[in-house]
Amino acid sequence: MKNVKILLLLFVVFALTACGKAAETKPAAATGAPAATAASTAKAADPAKGKKVVIGLTVQNLSNPFFVAMSKGAAEAAKKHGGEVIAVSAEDNLATQTAQIEDFITKKVSMIILSSVDTKGIAAAVGQAKAAGIPIISVDTISEGGVNASVTSDNVQAGRIAGEYLVKRLNGKGNIAVLDGPPVSAVTDRIAGFKEALKAAPGIKIVANQNGNGNRETSLAKMETILQANGKGQIDAVFAINDPTGIGAKIAAEQAGRDKEMFIVGVDGSPDAVTTLKENKSFVGSSAQNPFHMITIAVETAFKVLAGEKVEELIKLPTDFITTENVKDYKGW
Repeated sequence: MKNVKILLLLFVVFALTACGKAAETKPAAATGAPAATAASTAKAADPAKGKKVVIGLTVQNLSNPFFVAMSKGAAEAAKKHGGEVIAVSAEDNLATQTAQIEDFITKKVSMIILSSVDTKGIAAAVGQAKAAGIPIISVDTISEGGVNASVTSDNVQAGRIAGEYLVKRLNGKGNIAVLDGPPVSAVTDRIAGFKEALKAAPGIKIVANQNGNGNRETSLAKMETILQANGKGQIDAVFAINDPTGIGAKIAAEQAGRDKEMFIVGVDGSPDAVTTLKENKSFVGSSAQNPFHMITIAVETAFKVLAGEKVEELIKLPTDFITTENVKDYKGW
């Protein structure tokens, strides 16, 4: 009996020891849980392998053929990387473009490409994209707020070569009108380059300056105002900051029966400009950009940023001046 009691006592001690060891495994399991969570967090922070790249593209206005061409070029460039593009039109409205960028952030796009409607005004939205860790590339215009890179035409050069052509054609004397545009770097740079060219011809005076907002309809109306304020023979030439603006000015001059008094130069080298130049009437020249080439470089730059590569902060592309004389040799967009 005594032996049985000793055996029972030993069994109880063994059982208690085993329970103690089982209890000791619980902290080990608890320690392992945070390690698993950290691994999951690290995985979520990395770009998902095999995930389709989505590019958010917001441009000033898709009623402008320049941005239509840019949108198509973006889709082609993205396709080479197996990506897709969500292209939206800001309708020349800062609030709309800001909301579009915020929507891209919500959708967690892989990258954003932006042609801003307001160089300074878009800074806050750019900052939001950066805070969300989304690479953002400015194209056509420079955008403030800390974009990763900007890809533009050399807009100072575009304005300067248009100005040099105008000065030469006027033999250094005459009155001109300027049709300005939105508050973006592309426009201010073109105006700066144009005025730089005019310094060589003190006999040329700017007698009117209106904002055509970069579109045909507004520019037509603004040109009508200029013509009403300046009688026949008082305007010799017009500098327009893009082709839609220049074509709007041309239509206004024709409707007023005054198109033979003046000539008009623009910027873009758009398909509409090519057609208009071939008419050989008052619209006589345009500093030609290449939206396909520009957006392709912007997309490639964005992919480099996404891959952690170093990129140039500012990439400028040269422009060529096309006229009624050489338009037949121009390849176009």
